Amino acid sequence: MSVNLSRRNSLKTIGAAFCVPFFMKMNLFAAENATKNFKIIKDGEVITGAHWGVLKLTIKNGKIVKSEPLNKTSSIKNPLQHYTADLVYAKDRVKYPYVRKSYLENPDSPKPELRGSDEWVRVSYDKAIKLIANELKKTIKASGNTSVFAGSYGWKSPGNMQNARILLHRFMNQIGGFTGTLGDYSTGASQIIMPHVLGTIEVYEQQTSWPLVLENADVVVIWGADPYSTLKIAWTVSDEQGLKYLEELKKSGKKVIFIDPIKNATCKFLNAQWIAPLPNTDVAMMLGMMYELYESKKYDQKFIETYTTGFDKFLPYLLGKTDNTPKTPKWASQICKIDEKTIKELAHTLYDNKTMIMSGWGMQRAHHGEQPHWALVTLCAMLGQIGKPGCGFGLSYHYSNGGTPDAKAGIVGGISSGAANVGTGQSWLQKATDSAFPLARISDALLNPGKTIDHNGKKITYPKIDFIYWAGGNPLVHHQNTNELVKAWKKPRTVVVNEIYWTPTARMADIVMPVTTIYERDDISMIGDYANLGITPMKQAVEKIGESKNDYEIFTDLAAEFGVKDKYTENKSDIDWIKEFYESARDQAKKMQLEELNGVVMKPFEEFWADNKPITFLQTQEGFEYNRYGDFREDPILEPLGTPSGLIEIYSEVIEKMNYDDCKAHPTWFEPIEWLGMKKKPAEFHLVTSHPEDRLHSQLNNTSLRDEYAI
Repeated sequence: MSVNLSRRNSLKTIGAAFCVPFFMKMNLFAAENATKNFKIIKDGEVITGAHWGVLKLTIKNGKIVKSEPLNKTSSIKNPLQHYTADLVYAKDRVKYPYVRKSYLENPDSPKPELRGSDEWVRVSYDKAIKLIANELKKTIKASGNTSVFAGSYGWKSPGNMQNARILLHRFMNQIGGFTGTLGDYSTGASQIIMPHVLGTIEVYEQQTSWPLVLENADVVVIWGADPYSTLKIAWTVSDEQGLKYLEELKKSGKKVIFIDPIKNATCKFLNAQWIAPLPNTDVAMMLGMMYELYESKKYDQKFIETYTTGFDKFLPYLLGKTDNTPKTPKWASQICKIDEKTIKELAHTLYDNKTMIMSGWGMQRAHHGEQPHWALVTLCAMLGQIGKPGCGFGLSYHYSNGGTPDAKAGIVGGISSGAANVGTGQSWLQKATDSAFPLARISDALLNPGKTIDHNGKKITYPKIDFIYWAGGNPLVHHQNTNELVKAWKKPRTVVVNEIYWTPTARMADIVMPVTTIYERDDISMIGDYANLGITPMKQAVEKIGESKNDYEIFTDLAAEFGVKDKYTENKSDIDWIKEFYESARDQAKKMQLEELNGVVMKPFEEFWADNKPITFLQTQEGFEYNRYGDFREDPILEPLGTPSGLIEIYSEVIEKMNYDDCKAHPTWFEPIEWLGMKKKPAEFHLVTSHPEDRLHSQLNNTSLRDEYAI
């Protein structure tokens, strides 16, 4: 028997080892005593999905008494999966509609300065609906639809049907439109700059497969990320593969270098070499490394000449010919406080070995956040390994299980914000209205109506906002500069919030509508943001608490008040939509002949729903072999990037024409407005707010899980 493995056979071996459980067939998800009907059960088990994975809920006497993962994919514990009951029965549930006292007494003069401190008055659901509709009509008549802000970003339900943000946008579009937002909090800077550099937003793209990385890379650099914590969640229902691959990285014995101001859980778990630059100095450190590569003639000149454009225009800046400041390792060391020797050694280590750099997003959530990932791509271009199997860079390994090999799958669609059902996709990035401003500018927009700002080469003028409708998020927690937002939030005449809990955002509203948790309503979701490893039902497990309603119910009733109910619902109930999404995926599966090729059976919807178990799709060989930028490296002419040149743009002529003084045409070190290197710094410490291990932003903060870690 030969012991020599071809690359393809090697990958097949890796695939067989790594794709459990999703490489197995559907019976993997068989749940004992699964319910076989559409009714809410009093006793038994229900399979559902959450941001933290596919769950098995145990129901006794009509209550959830236990939640656990349906299958464990790694030995890394995920405590988020065990506190579903707390989420349903939390003491801070919004159980009934409430209106702020001053607003109820006089909506035309509602004393917005009392928002957050006024008394609450419980009202009937019908009265609340009519009040919202009347005040919305009044606002639109007086100031037009652009005076209604319904941006509403947040980590809403992972289900495709009860997508609060899309349901809100759908309603608003039926009655004339609204003011929305552009981008998101997570990657607001990089998703703007990366299309100029790589021709794609990059931050939400599938990554080179983990199996390729584990087979080929000698050195893995994790720069500004904490995947041990963040891979416990996903935007849709997590496939939980990322933590398994993180375990395999640990077992592989590869050299792992961790660059982050904080020695966080990932660094400790991987026992990595820790390099801790000052916060917000990553660009300076990268420039120092690039200078060392150039001066030591250890950069890949052929790659630069073949696959990039503008290096010749960037080089004078790097060498200090344009500003009399050579970006030497010594210069970088003085800024980032990493010693010169370490910067040099790091540059040589990355060049001398097959290297994959996995970057997080924290470095771009800062002043001049456009620069870090642009600089990172330029550094990787000099290393010359972009497009080599398992090497180069990736910006989404820490998020939603990026790098998990794809499955061949029928894709479940979702309700759209317009009249046609176009699926979900990256819906939060899609411009749903003609009037919009950057999400992180909410406070600025509320405080400064009529102000004009620059944004990606264009001008945006803020409208005067008089009505806020928020659903599926908690901006008073995740927006920057909370004190400023509290001040801004008191400017509009009306604030309506659909909420499950009495969050800070709900407490700062005028009208609060009670909403169901994902466990009190029906829904459906893909398993895995990138890989599409399966479809899970999200069946209603228990009766609704109080007078809580599904978001779809609330917006359907509001649509009725405006005479557009039939247009909004298309005469379909929640379960009708869910069936339509599923049957669309089933049609795709038939066209791909998944049953004949892989033995994957998608039953008619009624049988799937009654079976109470997910469908598992089989990962493909192409998925295991996926090499991001591999085709581009093989033939940059036939497989160009989406940039004007078709190449990696180290220097962007498009950005040059914008003529911004705070974003040059090439990656640049700009001193942040606040950092520890300031001559007159206001404090001796820099606050770094990393993602927690034991909650999803503020979600699960109201459960008994908090008792396990709170001081």
